[in-house]
Amino acid sequence: MYKCLLFLSAVSALLVSAVSCSVKDQKTKVKEEDSLRTIRPLLVTDSVRHDSDDPAVWINRQDKSKSLILGTDKGGDTGDGAIYVFDLNGKEVKDKTVHGIKRPNNIDIAYDFNINGKLTDIAVLTERLTNSIRVFSLPEMKPLDNGGIPVFESDTARAPMGVALYTDANKNTFAIVSRKNGISGEYLWQYRLEASNGFITGKVVRKFGNYSGKHEIESVAVDNELGYVYYSDEGAGVRKYYAHPDSTNTELAFFGQIGFTDNHEGISIYKKSGTKGYILVSDQQANQFMVFSRDGSLSNPHDHQLIKVIKASTRESDGNDATSDALPGFPKGLFVAMSNDRTFQVYRWEDFGLE
Repeated sequence: MYKCLLFLSAVSALLVSAVSCSVKDQKTKVKEEDSLRTIRPLLVTDSVRHDSDDPAVWINRQDKSKSLILGTDKGGDTGDGAIYVFDLNGKEVKDKTVHGIKRPNNIDIAYDFNINGKLTDIAVLTERLTNSIRVFSLPEMKPLDNGGIPVFESDTARAPMGVALYTDANKNTFAIVSRKNGISGEYLWQYRLEASNGFITGKVVRKFGNYSGKHEIESVAVDNELGYVYYSDEGAGVRKYYAHPDSTNTELAFFGQIGFTDNHEGISIYKKSGTKGYILVSDQQANQFMVFSRDGSLSNPHDHQLIKVIKASTRESDGNDATSDALPGFPKGLFVAMSNDRTFQVYRWEDFGLE
């Protein structure tokens, strides 16, 4: 009888162990499957004519349902580029789309720019074939730059590509511009934007930014609230500096140096309260986005660790943008990214499984 009890006890223990292992294996499998799961967008915008590149989200603070998504169409070397304007359903707002831009790349938005006493929201983009940046009012999409603001003058390497806007505590707005080629230490040039006779002009106030020499630097993003600028040194990593032109040009961080398939591309910042939030970087050839902490570690705000990889349905994604503003259909904000099928894909933030 005693031997039988021992035998039954052993069998029971084996069964419990087998069930426990089965549950553990199942949880591991689910976790692995979840990490490989492709996230689908809530919607896809109408197609652009040639080659989609970089989006930006403009929040209409009077009526958020009338917020807009802007996206550039490079248009090849023909000069047939454009700024496409979409509503929150992804439909083109044709009377706002601007054609005839000569190879635009990146685009960014600033709020409450003072033009002769009138506070105006603006969209700024690079126009590579004219070596300039362009400025348009929002939501009207009227030009404010008198034909364009020249950039990288007096330098042999021009060809502007990326741009990000920084507004300081005194409401001064700056454009930080990257380019196709440049030298380490001053790859990016920073321009103070100023109003003059109803137009916006730019003045160089800073040259900074290390460069690995591997590919090029295009994508730039600014965290206004925390005062930092990030940019993708393609094939190398993401570099971080202070955004204010009076700050030191010492590099604060160089992260994301491992784990990327090839090019580091579009950068966007999803901002929560205080310093909390996420930095999302396109791992272009892997069709995924690497997510880093916005606030760094407890001991070092410049220690940006990888916290998640998001597989998305975008293909060869270049530029992207994010907002935590609650919008119709997007209660926790949205993430929008370029896809190489001439569209921009728009995701609900909550579908990414991040708080």
